[in-house]
Amino acid sequence: MKLVRTALLAVLAATVLVLSGCVAGENSKTDRSGDGDGVSGEVLNIDFATYNPLSLIIKDQGWLEKQGLQVNWVQSAGSNKANEALRAGAIDVGSTAGSAALLARANGSPIQVIAIYSQPEWAALVAPAGSDITSVADLRGKNVAATKGTDPYFFLLQALEANGLSPDDITVQNLQHADGWAALQNGSVDAWAGLDPIMANAEQTGATLFYRNVDFNSYGFLNAREDFLRDKPEVAQLVVDAYAAAADWAAEHPEETAQILADAAGIDLPVAQKVIRERSNLDVDQVPGQAQLAVLERIGPIFVDLGDVPSRQQVDDALATIVNDSFAEQADAARLR
Repeated sequence: MKLVRTALLAVLAATVLVLSGCVAGENSKTDRSGDGDGVSGEVLNIDFATYNPLSLIIKDQGWLEKQGLQVNWVQSAGSNKANEALRAGAIDVGSTAGSAALLARANGSPIQVIAIYSQPEWAALVAPAGSDITSVADLRGKNVAATKGTDPYFFLLQALEANGLSPDDITVQNLQHADGWAALQNGSVDAWAGLDPIMANAEQTGATLFYRNVDFNSYGFLNAREDFLRDKPEVAQLVVDAYAAAADWAAEHPEETAQILADAAGIDLPVAQKVIRERSNLDVDQVPGQAQLAVLERIGPIFVDLGDVPSRQQVDDALATIVNDSFAEQADAARLR
């Protein structure tokens, strides 16, 4: 009888160990990427944006829905709008410029970057056709449209500093990107800190990009709320897998990618082709890390100098905690293709 009891206890213990291993494995790093099991029926609120071509591909191809997710797509008109939606809990995952993500994190927004979607030259300073503005120095005393909290705005600030000017030397009109272009057209402002693809369309109609500097553009960040990463890691992994698949798809289908952008942004195909071919750089390492932090370390002090972040310590804390590379490190593009 004692032998039987011992045997039964051994079997029971082994069964518990096996079950425990299965449960632990469901949330472990190595088991996040499967074939979609565990996410069917889950709800995902995610953004798409014309400044993020990979988001347009994922939406167009329906990859997330095919995995059983209930997906609510919300358009972001700019990084500032994506950050507002993330902070309000309206979306779980949103796409911004790196500079905007750092600003949000430094001011208490509980977000982390989980993947890089581009290394673009998407911002420049724009003057209307026929303008006598040909350099940053010509901006002194002028009205400039820019969307605060976005990469073009921080591009403008860096351009001013690099050319011996300060924000006090100009008047910034805080307008959303499309409204900034409209203001430039109707003469309400003298210059505009532009964003593609609207900027490429403006260039097509005669506007001039009088100041460009690729080093003043930060990367495209895919951000997620920390509670979402904690509560739905399998869904977060699926999103990052989809972004890896979209990057591969864009490389294989550049013309189709340009057409998807043209349709989403309401621009001519040649303009979309220019954005994709010349200014997007979607073939970038999607794992966030030191390359992105090096760019943000240059931008962070500007936040403090302008009073957009109360202290340098908040910027430093944000830099130390903004990156979560665990999802991109194990991204599996084949899962979605």
